[in-house]
Amino acid sequence: MVRRTVLFSPGDQPDLLRKAPTAGADVVVFDLEDAVAPSAKSTARDHVAEAVSSLDPDCELCVRLNPLDSCGREDLSALASVLSSVDSVMLPKVSSRADVEALADAITDHGESLPVLALLETAAGVLAAPEVAAAEATDALLLGAEDLSADVGLNRSTEGTEILYAREHVVLAASSQDIDAIDTLYTDFEDTDGLATDTQRAIDLGFDGKMAIHPTQVSTINDAFTPDRERIEWAHEVIEAKQQAKAEGRGVFAVDGEMIDAPLVAQAEDIVQRAEAAGILE
Repeated sequence: MVRRTVLFSPGDQPDLLRKAPTAGADVVVFDLEDAVAPSAKSTARDHVAEAVSSLDPDCELCVRLNPLDSCGREDLSALASVLSSVDSVMLPKVSSRADVEALADAITDHGESLPVLALLETAAGVLAAPEVAAAEATDALLLGAEDLSADVGLNRSTEGTEILYAREHVVLAASSQDIDAIDTLYTDFEDTDGLATDTQRAIDLGFDGKMAIHPTQVSTINDAFTPDRERIEWAHEVIEAKQQAKAEGRGVFAVDGEMIDAPLVAQAEDIVQRAEAAGILE
């Protein structure tokens, strides 16, 4: 599974719910939380349940619930009959491992077991990233920098230096548990160049993917997180050289004058896996 792009679609707009899976995102999130006004929550649940039951998308289908102490339990009850058709659920405002475990228990009460994408949007959530990542149900950590900025009182900048520590902390926590780290939104969906720059920054920091607020952002993010031909060729050379060295009983080998060790082999294997998941390789 690859999660280069995580695209949100508001749960109270059925036309967009039907269109979202065709945008090319790896993960489509039917949103019952921030994108839906309190007065429209009930209607949105009906729209999401209908969309889940009628669609058979090629992408990962996720539903962002409300926090359990808000109206998340009502969300689960309304979606109980279609939970088996959902691939994952997103939990916002996660501040502890207990939040994820409570959601996992609530899903179990409905007879299902689903991966949880834990959205860290507060100072407490970011600082608790390692324990959140260690929860059995957690399958990805996502950084929500806009809500984090409001919580902490940060001033957001184009360079993103004010959230650098939060980004690094989330990546390290996710990596420690071998789960995905997903970077924050780039809110100006008309600024393609800015999105490309911010996405490359996320890649350099070690993120596995990035959230998208609009379908027009999907191709830019996908392209950035998809290995290019040169990197794929290097990866194949490393893997082939490793196999030859193993057959000859050698533990050390080189590719194009570069000594290759275990971390570089792992990097090569990851590149090939991502290329296959992106459909570049068969």
